[in-house]
Amino acid sequence: MSIYDYFVLDCSGNDISLEKFRGKVLLIVNTATGCGFTPHYEALENMYEAFHAEGLEILDIPCNQFANQTPGSDEEVHHFCQLYYHTQFEQMKKSCVNGEMELPLYHYLKSKQPFKGFGEGKVADMMNEMLAKIDPDYQNNPDIKWNFTKFVVNREGEVVARFEPTADMEEVKAFVQSLL
Repeated sequence: MSIYDYFVLDCSGNDISLEKFRGKVLLIVNTATGCGFTPHYEALENMYEAFHAEGLEILDIPCNQFANQTPGSDEEVHHFCQLYYHTQFEQMKKSCVNGEMELPLYHYLKSKQPFKGFGEGKVADMMNEMLAKIDPDYQNNPDIKWNFTKFVVNREGEVVARFEPTADMEEVKAFVQSLL
């Protein structure tokens, strides 16, 4: 299978085929409205505004699996993002990214780009400490570890990168720009 064989539901419940994004650079991110990383929305919107005309598409997939940090309805999440971050990119229906109810798309993404660590720094150390308490073996599975994990798909449909929420957004931006 390829990335273009998958479907997701938009925030109104309509099927969206990823075929729609063939030939584009795609950034797929699981998001939350009440998370310490929620300000990533601003950087994502800035990236979208800067690079959409060059072929960047962003798929925002809200998720409530991490500390229940996206408690609202799909409509409430959508309004929050537009009100506080003026988002214009595609927002999908709130979905699971791990476990029995995970979107098939996420099973595919994780198989192509498994977890490789949070990197270095204070926030990375905090994430490592927190997750080690929940699951001492967390580093050895490909699951999404937290909100705002980002996958990058190139124009050929290959999942070429995974950025954890601790990644510097300027690094994400530079990588995306290199593919455009």
